[in-house]
Amino acid sequence: MAYQLSNSIKSKIEREAAKYPSRRAAVKSALRYAQQDHGWVSEEVIEAVAEILQLEPIQVLEVATFYDMFYTDPVGRHQIRVCTNVSCMLRGADVVMDHLKSRLNIDVGETTDDGQFSLFEAECLGACGNAPMLVCSDRYFEDLSAEKVDEMLAILG
Repeated sequence: MAYQLSNSIKSKIEREAAKYPSRRAAVKSALRYAQQDHGWVSEEVIEAVAEILQLEPIQVLEVATFYDMFYTDPVGRHQIRVCTNVSCMLRGADVVMDHLKSRLNIDVGETTDDGQFSLFEAECLGACGNAPMLVCSDRYFEDLSAEKVDEMLAILG
């Protein structure tokens, strides 16, 4: 059975599409809404978004695979994205990443066995003055150390 967007998500997408002269301009927002609802952007989600925006599925897939904020494979409940750009790397992002790999017993791009956490690298997340940092489930964690990472995991776990 094909994935069905909820009426709430359909309404959000329609409101977003109405803002633009072309419905294609709403793809990124539509994918964000659908991913929040479904957890990731499956082939069925792409088809559902394409249908509501009256686009070809390939037009939606192009956006879903271009932006690293969209997950085209299942992910954990919490997606941890560690900034590995210059400022963060100079201030210890490698230590943070190694600590997360060790604590979660996963590598970059993997999900914990219990489905709680997925770990990713991210390019600049815009908090260079408070490096190293990460984003987890739309929440910023800055000035990180191994201890702060442990505190974050305790809160989320």
